[in-house]
Amino acid sequence: MRRASLQLRITVGVIVYMLLLSLAVVYHGNTVNERAERLLWRSLLQSELDHYLARHREDPDYHWRDTEDVTLYDSAEPRALPPRIAGLAPGLHDEIKVDGRERVVLVKDVEGRRFVVALDITGFEDEERHLTTLMVGSALGGLLVAGILVAWGLRRMTKPLATLASDIAALQPDRPAQRIAPGRRASSELVVIADAVNGYVERNARFVERERAFIDSASHELRTPIAVIAGASEIALEQLAPGQAGAPAATRQQLQRILHTARGVEQLISLLLVLAKDPQRLARSSDRFRLDQLLPEIVEDHRHLCADKNLTLELAPLPPCEVIAPLAIVQAAVGNLLRNAIENSDRGSVAIALLPGAVVVIDDPGHGMTPEEISAIYARMARGGGREGSGIGLELIARLCEHLGWHLRIAPRAERGTRVTLDLGRALARGGEGPAGG
Repeated sequence: MRRASLQLRITVGVIVYMLLLSLAVVYHGNTVNERAERLLWRSLLQSELDHYLARHREDPDYHWRDTEDVTLYDSAEPRALPPRIAGLAPGLHDEIKVDGRERVVLVKDVEGRRFVVALDITGFEDEERHLTTLMVGSALGGLLVAGILVAWGLRRMTKPLATLASDIAALQPDRPAQRIAPGRRASSELVVIADAVNGYVERNARFVERERAFIDSASHELRTPIAVIAGASEIALEQLAPGQAGAPAATRQQLQRILHTARGVEQLISLLLVLAKDPQRLARSSDRFRLDQLLPEIVEDHRHLCADKNLTLELAPLPPCEVIAPLAIVQAAVGNLLRNAIENSDRGSVAIALLPGAVVVIDDPGHGMTPEEISAIYARMARGGGREGSGIGLELIARLCEHLGWHLRIAPRAERGTRVTLDLGRALARGGEGPAGG
């Protein structure tokens, strides 16, 4: 759902407030004006009627002469009242239409006689309506101008906030020494926010550095005992050669299992060390090698895993491809992807191909992965739905690819199984130089 911006909300709020205020002012002004008009009309017409009555008392033969605007009717005289006025009750009556003209009429009974004084206010009402139209137009124009000015002012005021938000959004977790710098026009509140974000970024950087240092230290500490276990297993296997007396097959099988597990742990430690290093430092310590020559070696190292299965490994013709990357990491990544494909397949053929641009594709005929498992790997929240025997785990491979700028894609095949694509294009050697963007 798209949310309205603070600038829009404030602008609309100000315009609505000004509109309500204008309506209140217009209503109040109109009420006061109507009351003032009635007082004025009553006073004016009563004055005319009092003048006529006073003159009539002095001179019973005095007759009123209508003017252009004021007309007086006396029930004692034969002149008939207009039908629109004849039915009016005593009192003041405003906006009475007589002969197409607007009049204000005062009706009063004096000593059994009815007097009616009518004032033509057509011109006055026209001027009043013109003035009202002018006021409404001015109010609407003022609202429009005020809305534009408020929107312009708020945009200038919120621009530093939008800039600060963009700077915060541009922060990258893998970049050290990042800081947010509020602009010269930033308010004190924005400076407080920037300082708080900078403090958090600094604390996070220290935390990441401590985590990297811990992983690095722990991995180095683990390397020695694992190397001892692997070395002792190799020596024991050499001493218990096949056919040699006192060399039970079960014992040799267990020693091979120990050696295989130790090598796997060594590989895992190497990968953890990669994650503990900064990508820029890692790029400087990379190796230049031929990927098309490395893939056959990895495939041969994993053929023994197919011995107890009706499964074969098929390596497609490999185009020349030279990359600059940590050799052990490429071996571990491709090897474990191939191991996952073998361990999750029962029969058929696992196809390994190298596409132009240093893209390794592995198609397995296994049971395939559900969309939930693939989403979990991409989200780095699970190890492919809890698969057993998945080597170092696709989730860790995905983290390594993200760390090194590679791309790992996993998708179910249309017929059956899973396709894994490892794109090492960023490590591709170009013209004898390092990897692009490294």
